[in-house]
Amino acid sequence: MSQDRVLNGVALMLAFCVLAPLLDVSAKLAAATVPVGQITVARFVGQGLVMLPVVLALRLVWRISPADAGLVGLRAVFLMLSTYSFVAAIQVMPIADALAIAFVEPFILLILGRFLFGDEVGPRRIIASCVGFGGALLVIQPSLAVFGPVALFPLGTAFSFAFYMLSTRQLAARLHPVTMQMHTSLAGALICVPLIWAFDGSGIASLDPVWPQGLAWLWLAGVGFWAAVSHICMTYALKYAPSATLAPLHYLEIVAAVALGFLVFGDFPNLMTWAGIAIICASGLYIVSRERRSDRRRRTVMPATPAPAPQARP
Repeated sequence: MSQDRVLNGVALMLAFCVLAPLLDVSAKLAAATVPVGQITVARFVGQGLVMLPVVLALRLVWRISPADAGLVGLRAVFLMLSTYSFVAAIQVMPIADALAIAFVEPFILLILGRFLFGDEVGPRRIIASCVGFGGALLVIQPSLAVFGPVALFPLGTAFSFAFYMLSTRQLAARLHPVTMQMHTSLAGALICVPLIWAFDGSGIASLDPVWPQGLAWLWLAGVGFWAAVSHICMTYALKYAPSATLAPLHYLEIVAAVALGFLVFGDFPNLMTWAGIAIICASGLYIVSRERRSDRRRRTVMPATPAPAPQARP
């Protein structure tokens, strides 16, 4: 792989880290006047509309098997739950706090991979995962005192997104990533739109839709647009550079989230939250390092296998 292609991959990964928090900013701005469920719908509809011309331009195959269609539908459900949980959290919490808690998802994925697929997970990585969860508790504890049970919503995001990634793992060998993203957006819209319609007039604040006013339309459009653009950057970053090179860069997303949260909302993590963020990032980077070492050992005894890709949260 040429150095230029690797640099292109790194640049695209950095672009993802900057653009993905713009999705969160748009969602938090929209949540001031628009129900969380409606923002979740906007994510799928907007992302699908942005992805459609990309799929057409690349002339990708649309048709998928019934089994894959079912798995795509399940993938969409997990992404819907993940998105809803995260937007519900940042409606009241600082984005960086919620993101830091949601970043325990790779640890959950590691444990699930061990029990569901028999993946090799050594004691050091299990210890690193436990330490990472401990870091999340440092963020949750003050947030729970200030914001109440809503501080636990990012854990819902982490668990839902871990299952989303497991379903992605099953589809990755059979579907082009752009096609997979398009079909997931379509499936999500087909599930969410009837649901939100059914809750019209229900009086349930997070699900009863409203007619957006003024800039709320722009924020809703931004949710879908930045979701699509950031994930396209991630997809093509993985095409140009090895996932082992890109995975450590993913933690820079927290830096961008802190900066945008401060600039737009005046939020800045407290000392305990910074400590939790540092522990989560250090644990995650340690696991990435262990994966790279394990991958090098595997390469010496068998044909090369791709290293685990960085997990782009919702």
